[in-house]
Amino acid sequence: MNIISKNRFYSLLALIGLSTILITSTSEAAGLLKPQNSAYSALTIKEHHVNVVIEDMYATTTVEQIFSNPNSTDLEAIYSFPVPEKAVVGEFSYWIDGVPVTGEVVEKQQARQIYESEKQQGREAAIVEKDQYKTFDISVFPVKAQQDVRVKLVYLQNTQTDTGIGRYVYPLEDGGVDEAKLSFWQRDEIVDDLFTFNVKLRTSYPLDGLRLPKHPNALIHQLNDHSWSVNLNKGQSNQIDEDTLHTPSPAINTHAATLDQDIVLYWRHQQDLPASVDMITYKQADSSKGTYKLTLTPGSDLPEMQQGKDWIFVLDISGSMQGKFSALTEGVRQGLEQLSTQDRFRVVLFNNRAHPITKGLLPATKNEINKTIQQIQQIQPSHGTNLYAGLDTAVSQLDSDRTTALILVTDGVANVGHTQKEQFLNLLNNKDVRLFTFIMGNSANRPLLEEMVRVSHGFATSVSNSDDIIGQLMLTKEKMNHAALRDINVEIKGVRNREMVSPRLANTLYHGQQLTLFGHYYEPGDAEITLTGYINGQKKTYSSRIEFPDHASLHPELERLWAFATIEKLKAENEYLGSDNDTQQAILDTAIEYGLVTDYTSMVVVREEVFKALNIDRNNQKRIERESVARQTREKTQISAQQHRADSKQPMFPQKSTNGPVKPQPRATITPSRSGSGSGAVSPWLVFAIAISIAFVQLRRVRL
Repeated sequence: MNIISKNRFYSLLALIGLSTILITSTSEAAGLLKPQNSAYSALTIKEHHVNVVIEDMYATTTVEQIFSNPNSTDLEAIYSFPVPEKAVVGEFSYWIDGVPVTGEVVEKQQARQIYESEKQQGREAAIVEKDQYKTFDISVFPVKAQQDVRVKLVYLQNTQTDTGIGRYVYPLEDGGVDEAKLSFWQRDEIVDDLFTFNVKLRTSYPLDGLRLPKHPNALIHQLNDHSWSVNLNKGQSNQIDEDTLHTPSPAINTHAATLDQDIVLYWRHQQDLPASVDMITYKQADSSKGTYKLTLTPGSDLPEMQQGKDWIFVLDISGSMQGKFSALTEGVRQGLEQLSTQDRFRVVLFNNRAHPITKGLLPATKNEINKTIQQIQQIQPSHGTNLYAGLDTAVSQLDSDRTTALILVTDGVANVGHTQKEQFLNLLNNKDVRLFTFIMGNSANRPLLEEMVRVSHGFATSVSNSDDIIGQLMLTKEKMNHAALRDINVEIKGVRNREMVSPRLANTLYHGQQLTLFGHYYEPGDAEITLTGYINGQKKTYSSRIEFPDHASLHPELERLWAFATIEKLKAENEYLGSDNDTQQAILDTAIEYGLVTDYTSMVVVREEVFKALNIDRNNQKRIERESVARQTREKTQISAQQHRADSKQPMFPQKSTNGPVKPQPRATITPSRSGSGSGAVSPWLVFAIAISIAFVQLRRVRL
């Protein structure tokens, strides 16, 4: 390892975990919802099982839960959990008569009507609905008196690394910003008997470490050169009969777990890996259309920028930031201390109005930084979120001769003042500033913030309370210290290629970032791929040749991932350009064809005879069967080094060489910081000393 030895790395995990525990706030959590003042005892979560498979290109998360009804009356279970970032819900099963029945996707209003009709007739039904960007809500009826019911949810996510760091989040913290829902519902996030969280990480690029910042007691094992496992289990199973699920639970004195804290997993690739183009495909033998995913990992040829920069910190101090603000303040202090003496900074706070802390831009000297942090530390978060006022104040004083970064940290939604998306986009469109936003918590308005990032050519980073905000600020500084590849464009020639789409909204690649593309191809064969962009105004071209296969059966999930990326793009265009019936219909048709839960569709489960009576084809059931077979096959298939790399013969990102074979550039790494931390990967790898110092600071405050 580059910074410390592996033994020392693992010995420090406990201290890191201690620091993050001390700076994390209490928040609402995922769980069963019940109306306040209910006459019945609350339904309980008996068991909660999570199984995650993270592969080079995407992650599959399977969640199984057993709900229990202690009452003498049949009741409905309503379970809510935060929407995982960029998640595709493709499978939901509800056990009826001891047998799992998978759901089908239909238009949202129709799904709700079917569910309510079945419930009124006393028949089994379940539904998964999406509450915009906030939550997935699962309703199940009936949970019979004194009995249990089981459900399973499976979702997919695209995976990427940033400067060699991969990150997976299992979201449980609700965020507490939906005041209307919270005023009516109470949340029971307790798991009574058994909680398990198991991860299998399979990678064709070698790793040198895994870490769970808030769960240092998790068991981490390296199974072989390409596979790792993570296990986090609590409680004891009551061995419920899977055929009936009716065995009563014996009395216990303690709960297995509380679903109020995100589980964040980091993995780090070894250094000196090659810049590359990686590709996976799916094409059935009898189909003319194939689906691909391309991941471009550029090299280290983005030059460092030497001139001074301006940093404007725009910080949310609304009421929902209570408890998080001390961690944020410490993160800003550490971020400011990493700045160059040539840099300048400004701090703007906002809740129901903007509060400029500094008078204009200040030099990044120790004296100015300390004075500013002392002012911030006196703040008590309160009131609503006037995001527009904070941004408008921040961009009111810009120097056209200097590069400016706008660092926005918020955990909520715009609910005071201007709240329409186009107002924010117009504000940023007219300013020469790069917006870098840290989206804190699981209920923040990600669609709004990501679209703001797109128009300003910046980037967005989601941050959990279980993350490291300090490391994320350092990562942003690293990107600002290097030139970016702007106005990027990708072309594929040589095979018929259509419907190419990227889940990344921005058209700029920063230091260490990957570019992901999904698309369809209609004939196999050799193709040329070309990436163009501009570095400091100079055009840059990268190219290689890749092979599209005639048949590929291992990754049917790619079809859903392509559909999700397409829907995200259509939604963004619809919101930016105005509502359009054709676009909405295209979103609806795509979601139904590929079985996705969206703002316009839901997944409903009823008895097989009801599906038949309603003329609902079991297309999603067939898709799930194909995906299940493929997952089992992949699990049994041995992984080989760089098995998905598509540019081995002709590296797309070659090193400069006058003779000899063409070799790829190394992937981007982190340069030494101002504080002399040394080189190596960032967040959370460069912040051991910082995290430990936070722990001691917080301990001292506790004693006082």
